[in-house]
Amino acid sequence: MTQLPSPAFDGLYGDLILQHFRNPRNRRLVEDAQVEVEEFNPFCGDRVKLQIKLDAEGRVCELSALSEGCSIIQASASMMSDYLKGKSLDEIEVLAERFRQMMRGNSEDSADGLGDLEAFEVVRQYPVRIKCALLPWTALEEGVQECRTKAS
Repeated sequence: MTQLPSPAFDGLYGDLILQHFRNPRNRRLVEDAQVEVEEFNPFCGDRVKLQIKLDAEGRVCELSALSEGCSIIQASASMMSDYLKGKSLDEIEVLAERFRQMMRGNSEDSADGLGDLEAFEVVRQYPVRIKCALLPWTALEEGVQECRTKAS
């Protein structure tokens, strides 16, 4: 059963994050996916499974992001999956690195061009929750590496 956020974290849960938590996108299975990868955090129980199908030009044409756990991981997986449609593997790698840099606060302009994903900047104020936001991205990076390995 999914838990709703406690009132103590009101600053952490913006409208966009709550919207994706309550109505996650891209939660259907993808047939003939070229990439299937799963990540699990044994410390908190967060889990994400990604399936990605690429078209003839190497762009994401179908994607599934199934996640279990807290609202942050579920919203992150949902928003990430929406943002990846139509992107190439190179674009995905750049996007994943920019998101990771934004979450670490390493660059002032790292959030530029991330669109709705910028809603996760507030998570940096809660260091214990950064891993929740990054878990889908870690799975994504592994999936891109898997896809590149298969292609070579």
